[in-house]
Amino acid sequence: MSTTADVGADALLMELVATPEGKADPYPRYAALRERAPVHRSAFGFVALSRYDDCQHLLRHPGVGKDISGAAASLGLSEEEQAQQARFRNDQSSMLTTDPPDHTRLRGLVSRAFTSRTVDALRPSIVTLVDDLLDGFGDGEVDVMNALAFPLPVTVIGEMLGVPAEDRPRLRPLVRAVTAVLELVVTADALQEAVKADIALEHYFADLVGERRARPREDMLTQLIEAEDKGDQLSEAELISTAILLFAAGFETTTHLIGNGLLALVRNPDQLARLRADRSLVRPAVEELLRYDSPVQMAVRTAYEDLSFGDHRVEAGTILIALLGAANRDPAKFSHPDRLDVGRSQGSPMSFGGGIHFCLGAALARLEGQIVLDRLLERFPTWELVDDAPTYRDSLTLRGLVDLKVRFSA
Repeated sequence: MSTTADVGADALLMELVATPEGKADPYPRYAALRERAPVHRSAFGFVALSRYDDCQHLLRHPGVGKDISGAAASLGLSEEEQAQQARFRNDQSSMLTTDPPDHTRLRGLVSRAFTSRTVDALRPSIVTLVDDLLDGFGDGEVDVMNALAFPLPVTVIGEMLGVPAEDRPRLRPLVRAVTAVLELVVTADALQEAVKADIALEHYFADLVGERRARPREDMLTQLIEAEDKGDQLSEAELISTAILLFAAGFETTTHLIGNGLLALVRNPDQLARLRADRSLVRPAVEELLRYDSPVQMAVRTAYEDLSFGDHRVEAGTILIALLGAANRDPAKFSHPDRLDVGRSQGSPMSFGGGIHFCLGAALARLEGQIVLDRLLERFPTWELVDDAPTYRDSLTLRGLVDLKVRFSA
């Protein structure tokens, strides 16, 4: 394993997590890090993995878990900042940050709503929703992020969960503020805003839960309340945390799948033309877009026992970071990984994670992406990028665009 003496690998890692340039274009840095130090112990003590097989091994290993409370200290945060991080990283009411058996119990309560069969039953309503949104495009310049990539998934998950339509737009900046804590490097100001936003979300969903208790509906929130009322399956804190997680995760990643994916296609007109000529490629195209520019770029775990990655040994207690975006460009797994190939069939990307924490909404995100591509191809014969250098969010863990202006012709 590389050591703290490998300042070159550390410099690459810091560019990735702490500079606008690294966040906007991480892939050359991933490649350099993977070649130089694929299993790298950073100066901060955590180990970064950049190969596909190593990341798979980590996320599927039974000897790792979600207790990453030591990460804040290892990154040199103050005691106050560590306490603020603990609000999120030690949250035992959220399936995002718990291990079995609590994780198994919480996930089991909502997993039936996200099975392939249940999700596929949503197809007709999602097609209608996409067409309604595309009706507003006309001929001209459209900001895809605000006109399609956000309203589609937030409407779908909002309807499933039972979040009123008029409330969804104002919850968006709160969710975005909270996601700052997923970054390895977060400013004190961003951390304070995340805490404020999390408190606001908790208050909102506590009120919504109270409303649903009084007036039940045919939605997932009512089902979760009924599960809580049957016994000790859900505490009140778990109910609220689960509702927040489902709502936020239900649109954040899909929004960036759509944005990143459409940008990749308009920048690769040969692949867009290939997809237009053969619409049977829509399904593999979504998998390729997930691989090529994943909405989720990293996952963090703690080793609960000693682990091995090839010849490299990692001690129990070590925090490990699976660089999913690097794994998705690993030439040992994907041939010509920096090339977009909508017909690629070389296995699944790691964009939805792996193991017991594999993204619960993966089937829904894939379906929404497939429908968006299909309907855009059906309705608009030409797509032209208006701004060749769109702005990326100041984030690496969740990678996405601030805006994406495209000119469509009907």
